This record gives sequence, C-alpha cells and structure tokens, in this order.
Amino acid sequence: MNFSKLQATGNDFILLDARDMELDWAKLAQDMCHRHFGIGADGLVLVMASSTAELKMQMINPDGSEAEVCGNGLICFAKYVIDRQIAHGPILTVATLGGTKTVNGFASHGKVNRAKVNMGTPRFRAEDIPVVIGKQEKGRGEVDIMPILDYPLSVTGQELALSFVSMGNPHAVHFASRPVGDFALSEIGPQVENHPMFPERANFEVARVQSRGEIEARVWERGAGETLSCGSGACAIAVVARLKGCIGEAVDIRLPGGDLTVSWDGVGEVYLTGAVEEVFAGEWLK
Repeated sequence: MNFSKLQATGNDFILLDARDMELDWAKLAQDMCHRHFGIGADGLVLVMASSTAELKMQMINPDGSEAEVCGNGLICFAKYVIDRQIAHGPILTVATLGGTKTVNGFASHGKVNRAKVNMGTPRFRAEDIPVVIGKQEKGRGEVDIMPILDYPLSVTGQELALSFVSMGNPHAVHFASRPVGDFALSEIGPQVENHPMFPERANFEVARVQSRGEIEARVWERGAGETLSCGSGACAIAVVARLKGCIGEAVDIRLPGGDLTVSWDGVGEVYLTGAVEEVFAGEWLK
C-alpha cells in the first residue's frame, strides 16, 4: 500500500488514495499513526470519491475515531490531489462530514506549497456544538445563547473560562493571561476533551492575545492529544477573539508548529491559510 506523509505547520498526516479500497480504516489509522510501531502521524487522511463534490476527504484520528473536518488536513489534501492530478485545481470542492469545503491551492514551481480553505460559517448554538450545560435559573437543561462565551469550568483546581464554537467540529477555547507555554495542557486537555458536558468530546484550545494581529496558542485535539498545529482550532480561536473585540478581520495564530492565518468578517465564512509540504512517500508493508 503506497502512502505519502504531508505536514502543515507541523500537523502531520498520512495520505492514501482510497478511491478503490475498502479496509478497516479505524484499525489502519491506529496502526499507521503510531509514533513508534507505525509511520507516526496526527491522523490518516483518505481520498474518496464523492457524488456531491469533486472528492471526499475522510479523516481518521490516531485513536480510530473519525473527525468531521480538519483544516490542516484539507490543506494537505489539496496538495496531495492537485500535485498528483487526481484533481485539476487550483480550486476544488471537498466533501467532509462537516459539510462541503472549498480549497484553493497555491503553487510554486509546479507544486502546491500553500492553500486557503473556506471553513464555512461558525455555529454557536449549544446543540450545534454540541455542549450540554447545567440548568439555569429559568430551568432549561440546555442553554441556547448565541454565542456562549467565558463559561466557567473548574478542572483540577484550574479555573477556565470556556467559549464554545463549532467549525464543523466542537471547540472549547480558553484565553489565558500568561504565556501558553506555561499552561498544563497535557493534564487539563484530556479532562476538557472528555468532560460530560461534551457528548461528542471536544477540541480544547488555550490562547493568549499578543496584539490585534497576533495570538499565540496550543491545542489539545480530540482523538489525537496535543498537536503542533490545528487548523479548525486556529479558526475557533480567531472567531472567539473577534467576538470579544480583541482582533480585527485577520489574525496570525502562532502555534508550536508555525503560523496559520485566519480571516473572518464577523458574520460569514471563516478562511484558513497555511503552508504545506510533502515529507516523504513510502510503502506500508503490514
């Protein structure tokens, strides 16, 4: 089985052309993504045929669960299919569990080295994220506020102020006053991800605004743990920061693996732009 490994700001994925293949993808993702007994990756990205878009992207996390959408995965997907002329590009439509996304690949010397993804319109209703919050004074079990910002949650003695947004997948964003490198993400991240308030688990982002055009961040990804970068997480951070009035229409999200640029007009679709490269190709022998 031939594969390629690509990375977008350190968020690394194994890419397979799976249009004519039927396998146990969850088991394969667990095996291939293992950092010691496999290739090592933050996810397995499958190129599939689609009846509603040019192609379909299926994204399997290292724990075997399926992600609705993945921003950096879409950036890698665009490079993979355009460079191999599976799709002619530079603009292509990609079906995902989180809806159909449009990706624009930018080439240098005949190869895609950057891509811009239309991540769609963010959603804020509790049932759309989904998040279930305890009863309020008026007695309803789920809060229907648009948006839900700075919801208090105590985790292992750490007081968090969580803001919720769906970018096609669930996100909980916490803005810190101290550098994000000081945050105990490996301890707190899994507890937020698996908190009972998130029936489908959640991605957790800790961020700090450095200026109106720059935010530093770290991400704990649902099903993957801490990653060097997360495209949908960067979008969630930018959306919440814009709602709070901390930034303008565009912002650079500085993640451990590099910078992603997110733009949002405060009303419509969110756009994610980032660099991408192919690291190596090989043959899976197991």
